[in-house]
Amino acid sequence: MPRIRPFQHGDEPALAEICLKTADDGRDATGVLDDDRIWAEIFVLPYVARHPDLAFVVETDDTRVAGYIVCAPDTRSFEDWFAAEWWPRFAERWPEPAAEVSRQDGILRYAYGRRAGAEPYGDDYPAHLHIDLLPELQGQGWGRRLIDTLVEALRARRVTGLHLGASVGNAGALAFYPRLGFAPLPSHEGVQAFGLDL
Repeated sequence: MPRIRPFQHGDEPALAEICLKTADDGRDATGVLDDDRIWAEIFVLPYVARHPDLAFVVETDDTRVAGYIVCAPDTRSFEDWFAAEWWPRFAERWPEPAAEVSRQDGILRYAYGRRAGAEPYGDDYPAHLHIDLLPELQGQGWGRRLIDTLVEALRARRVTGLHLGASVGNAGALAFYPRLGFAPLPSHEGVQAFGLDL
């Protein structure tokens, strides 16, 4: 039976693959962007680099990692670190687009725009998460178990709130989070944010 365990260094390639295979509103995003590596460098790898102690994975019977949850306990601090230390190293590989002509442009502009206060949710819900499960684990309670594991770790640190954003095209996610007690928050176009008081 699969099990949840803490992230271990060396899990990064599996996390990047899971991120890619679920990045298109829960579906495989391979080939959606010109460079498949962009997804993980924005949405999962910086979290395990900065906060490996708040990353948990689902490991299958054959020891494959098939799901994860990652978190920043202080969104403001994390976003400033992302802008100052993580993202600048990719400026040559992925220059900032002058305009949003493609989906890749929009994602890169988002990455270049990340900084403390860019999203309003961090004030009331200071932590934020990203969670992804391969289809083989979906619908079996692993998402709930991962979130419960993370919430327990955040409460132990006295973090007072947790938020996330889901694409409005991801119907499964939009139905899932309210069942776990997350409340919908005012959101910008194309995204639904959710918050959970801890």
